Amino acid sequence: MTSEHSTSATVKQRVIFLVLDGVELLDLAGPAQVYSIAESLGAPYSLHFCANTSGVRSSQGLFLGQLEPLPPVSARDVVMVAGVALDRLNQPLLDAETCCWLMNAHTNGTRIASICTGATVLGEAGLLDGRRCTTHWFVVNDLQQRYPMAHVVESVLYVSDRGIITSAGIASGIDMALSLIEQQQGPRFVAEVARYLVIYLRRNGTQPQRSVYLEYRNHLHPGVHSVQNWLAENAIKSVSLTELAQIACMSVRSFSRAFKEATGLTPVQYQQRLRLEVATTLLQNSDLSIEAIATHCGFDDTRHFRRLWQRYFGVSPSATRKKQTKTPAV
Repeated sequence: MTSEHSTSATVKQRVIFLVLDGVELLDLAGPAQVYSIAESLGAPYSLHFCANTSGVRSSQGLFLGQLEPLPPVSARDVVMVAGVALDRLNQPLLDAETCCWLMNAHTNGTRIASICTGATVLGEAGLLDGRRCTTHWFVVNDLQQRYPMAHVVESVLYVSDRGIITSAGIASGIDMALSLIEQQQGPRFVAEVARYLVIYLRRNGTQPQRSVYLEYRNHLHPGVHSVQNWLAENAIKSVSLTELAQIACMSVRSFSRAFKEATGLTPVQYQQRLRLEVATTLLQNSDLSIEAIATHCGFDDTRHFRRLWQRYFGVSPSATRKKQTKTPAV
């Protein structure tokens, strides 16, 4: 694969992955795949997998060998720090040499990015003090307690603060890598990268870590799951409580009670949240008017849509859109 970005005279930017023992494979492989595809499309990147040892074992048990030694770095380079397994967080993650290497990289102006619990690694190196940062939602409180000088931001995908970029759990590392590449290669190029990754929508950093499509699923009721599956595919359709009960193979009364007990929401409230999720995507990634978005998402009354949005998000749809357009680049 080639692109107009190819040039033999271009000096490639090194993307240096710090690989620690107990690394989470997707934290490493996700951003690496993004940069690898960008390189194959002609962007001037070269990937390097480095550690202060020749090999490490991943959290999943896969041995990763022939790692490069930690190289001298400059402001042109990017360092990516993949996360490690949660059970490793109660022990030191960095040896003295690796810690010093990270600190020197930052001093030299190298941009340093972390994925998932990689933020804890940066905290151990003293790089989060006084900075906004994020991590996987499961360990947000733990990160704040460990490093009280950091300003840990909850429920965002990634945060950039003065050369330190931190991202949330697992797949958000892909979103962060795409954003970093977009800053250098432009939106058209990164859209091509996303297409090769079969990603239909690139999320920005301010989107929440957890989706309504995944929440409210921590139960074992098959009938309720069946209705949730149907609503996920048909969120914008008008449907009666009787029809939903039929999907669950239950009476209306039994279904209503079971759905509320399993999810904490009524079926109507759950469908409203699904519709708001669709509306969020359209608000952030289209030029449709608020009225058109409301209609597209199944709301017959734009005023009703605005009231629901205000209730759930605390601001109007218009204010949300303005906030998104002002979000600083990574």
